[in-house]
Amino acid sequence: MLHAKGPLLTVDLGNETSRTEDIDEILESYVGGRGVATRLAHERVSFDVDPFSPENRVYFSTGPMQASNMSFTGRTNCTSVSPLTGGLCSSNAGGFVSRNFADAGYSAVELTGASDELVVLHVTDEGVEFESVPDLAGATVPETVAYLDDEHGIEADRTMVVGPAGENLVRFASIMTSEERAFGRGGLGAVLGSKNVKALTFGGDSAPDIEIPSSQMEIHREAATDDHIMKRQGTVAVLDLANEMDGLPSYYFSERHFEGAEGINGDAIEQKKYKKGTCSACAFACKLPTRDEEAGVETEGPEFEVTMAFGSNSGVDDIVEVMKSNELCDRYGLDAISAGNTVAAYLASEDEFGNTDLIHDLVEKIALREGIGDDLAEGIARVHDDLGVENWTVKGMDFAAHEGRVLHGQGLSYAVANRGADHMYAVFYSQEYPLVGKDDAYPPEGFEGKPKRLIEKENQMALNDSGIVCKFSRDFMTPERYEMLFGADFEDLLAVGDRIVTLERHFNNQRGFDRGDDTLPYADELDGFEAALEAYYERRGWTDDGVVPSGNVPA
Repeated sequence: MLHAKGPLLTVDLGNETSRTEDIDEILESYVGGRGVATRLAHERVSFDVDPFSPENRVYFSTGPMQASNMSFTGRTNCTSVSPLTGGLCSSNAGGFVSRNFADAGYSAVELTGASDELVVLHVTDEGVEFESVPDLAGATVPETVAYLDDEHGIEADRTMVVGPAGENLVRFASIMTSEERAFGRGGLGAVLGSKNVKALTFGGDSAPDIEIPSSQMEIHREAATDDHIMKRQGTVAVLDLANEMDGLPSYYFSERHFEGAEGINGDAIEQKKYKKGTCSACAFACKLPTRDEEAGVETEGPEFEVTMAFGSNSGVDDIVEVMKSNELCDRYGLDAISAGNTVAAYLASEDEFGNTDLIHDLVEKIALREGIGDDLAEGIARVHDDLGVENWTVKGMDFAAHEGRVLHGQGLSYAVANRGADHMYAVFYSQEYPLVGKDDAYPPEGFEGKPKRLIEKENQMALNDSGIVCKFSRDFMTPERYEMLFGADFEDLLAVGDRIVTLERHFNNQRGFDRGDDTLPYADELDGFEAALEAYYERRGWTDDGVVPSGNVPA
């Protein structure tokens, strides 16, 4: 089975030391990326660790496909215990850092302890340099990137950066790379902030020699020539369909249709797109560099989730205003989905939907933990009672845009996903939208056949995150192509994903997570939800309480 190569680099931040060790057996069993990081965290992180304590660890990792020239492979994984959910959480980012990470020669980098002063870690094939950077305290992401370029000649594509939100321990702070790409969900930027790490840089000339089958170029060619609407409108292309299905969360989830959708839809974003945008080695080019000269805003995005959070869910029907919110989140280092939904919760409490000046002010206040922003920085699950609004989260993570009250399988996915109400954990929404030409679609309503398919999709996405292969490759990566690329039967590859999901679940079980956490604010509205949940547990081999039996924990 194809897998990542290279040692684990462990960096002790408190002692400013580093060491390497061979982890070949783990790589062979877990491929790379999320799989390897999950296995290491399960073994090395205490089950009762506080996410902000020095004992928490952060893992960055790549997979074997970062040795390829194939589209959909410009991504990097990050894993730690989330300060937002309290569970083990993996997030991955696109951009261009993945190849620079691989050039350093390590399959994974582990950060332990905490630094006494604010530092930048320069990771190369010769080791780690610790740079004290007290003057960067409070610096925005662009300011930090500019410093690294000016002082060291290190461009944005070699960096991972924490903004003020991470330093201030905002529970949904992101880690930014290539300046505008994010390790977004779960607040892992705050974990770096708690460790006094302002940034990491990567480089070297020691990329491992991994032989990738020539079939990669067939996928690359199709990605380049396919006339996919995402190349023009990114994920926002689905907004009109969601709205037509009464499946677009609006006004802090109180409604499911937004009358101002035309102002924030795919056509609106396409009008503001001024060039192509892509990730390393990818010919699909689905990113959205946008700008509005009159407003003086330039950003990358927003994608569908952010257009929901800062658009329909906040009562905003102007794409330029959503672009401004997106740009502020990137500048300060915030997960734009959680930031937008949390702002929407506050707007609901104050009856201020559509107040864009207030929205932009709140983003800054959250990042700096000033005034009401200090409360909102804790996230919806911790602040909703004080605001007097409903808790629209699962396991502490707020919802993505794909509406589980309409797409019932996606609703089940939100409920059981180990990292909370996140759409990318299984990408099950792609199975339920009535898209032309799809031959594997399920009806949006009901649960028949969906628990089994959900498990397959979770396992496949865990494999993707270990490979690492972008999840937007779904129209190109057939089971046969997985087998050709990774040199193993597809069922054996899915078994890798099963081990990863099970290890995550077991870790979270030890932290107190069980069936009571696998629920939805609207579970009672979904006929058959509890039966589907039980069917999911049974197929996973877990108990009726959603717990992994001790004898089923993977090695």
